[in-house]
Amino acid sequence: MTSSPRGRAIHDLGAADLVALYRSRALSPVEVARDVLARIERFSRTVNAFLLVDGEGALAAASESEARWRRGEPAGLLDGALATVKDNIWARGWPTRKGSAVSDLAPAPADAPAVARLREHGAVILGKTTMPEQGWIGVCHSPLTGVTRNPWHLDRTPGGSTGGGAVAAALNLGALHLGTDGAGSLRIPAAFTGVFGFKPSFGRVPVYPASVMTVLSHQGPITRTVEDAALMLSVISAPDARDLAAWNGPAADFCAGLDDGVAGLKLAWSPRLGYVAKLDPQVEAATERAARVFEALGATVEAADPGFADPVELIRTLWTAVAATIIDAVPAADRAKLDPDLVRIAEHGRRYSLADYLSAYQARAELAIVMARFLSAYDLLLTPQMPLVAFEASRVSPADGRYGGDWLEWSPYTFPFNLTQQPAASVPCGFAADGLPIGLQIVGRRGDDALVLRAARAFERAEPFATLAEPKAR
Repeated sequence: MTSSPRGRAIHDLGAADLVALYRSRALSPVEVARDVLARIERFSRTVNAFLLVDGEGALAAASESEARWRRGEPAGLLDGALATVKDNIWARGWPTRKGSAVSDLAPAPADAPAVARLREHGAVILGKTTMPEQGWIGVCHSPLTGVTRNPWHLDRTPGGSTGGGAVAAALNLGALHLGTDGAGSLRIPAAFTGVFGFKPSFGRVPVYPASVMTVLSHQGPITRTVEDAALMLSVISAPDARDLAAWNGPAADFCAGLDDGVAGLKLAWSPRLGYVAKLDPQVEAATERAARVFEALGATVEAADPGFADPVELIRTLWTAVAATIIDAVPAADRAKLDPDLVRIAEHGRRYSLADYLSAYQARAELAIVMARFLSAYDLLLTPQMPLVAFEASRVSPADGRYGGDWLEWSPYTFPFNLTQQPAASVPCGFAADGLPIGLQIVGRRGDDALVLRAARAFERAEPFATLAEPKAR
């Protein structure tokens, strides 16, 4: 284990820490890359977080970064910081497998916008992280890569679909991790692994190629600290003409005002969103306590529900109809290689007509209007992130059946805010009795990403996030 000149192990350092140490020449990007690559090798068989690791390319990029720092000419805000990319996002020269054994092996011809921005700012891309096939579930196992495991408890899932990125963040196998969120895929694994996951407002981060989940799908950071997520978002939200649905305005500095706190804000606390029937008492207690932390920080916190009914049928229509189109594009001879549960939900999706899909699409817009009205009276909404803690690895739902057999049934707090396209963050806020992490969700008005990050940072400063140096033995 390598230590930094400040006496902290490299695995304790975030991207902001690293950049400061590179600037003072107290630490080398090559030294950090070697340390991280060694830890990836050490933990790879235990947690299975990576599909692809390009050690040679990472060391070459780190060497180039070191030379720039030596000249006093860093490429940008992230020069020498180590990053990973979820494997449904293009990274030039690497295939985009999407957790599927029947995916195209051809290398991506270009970087996706967010990956391109990371490289332009000098980030060292380590490789691609694991995900379930086509990102269809909120856990992380696939026919291509097998089972990814939660470092807090190796028999449990890390959640998904950005499961590999969340595990890499928890163990600091790179400081910056790029993921996607179409119904909770950044926030579910963040909550289950005790890291910070941020789903920006839709269009904040340009996307190319376009996601088949269209208006539901967001790209964003999953990191150990709020500051690192803010720094990363400041980079990846820069414009890219390939995404016609993106805002494509100048990137904001999301670190500006990050430490301004929450004094004077009015927050709504909704432990059940008005319809969630099953909530683990330990999760309810931990998130209730977390909500009250904001009162101690000077905010007003009121119990209030947004006033919409459970939108699970909306998301189910939109998701499963798209799943059907994905499976129908796979040659019949290859379908036996697919995740059988994905095939099953595709069969369900074929029941929906175009009229059904468009009706759900319109209802999504109405839900967004309800939330906009609700947040005209509040600055932010607080909820539990998940109604339960991480359950058995390799399962789609908990074995005891208490939360249903459909992953959407055990993730009721995530997908509403994909439907509404609002910014939402999962903030670590404690542990259950068995040592598994619990997350609090912070939701903001569409476009108010900076305020969500600011509130998360205020909580982090009051209640520092727990970290892991290595997977916990069980």
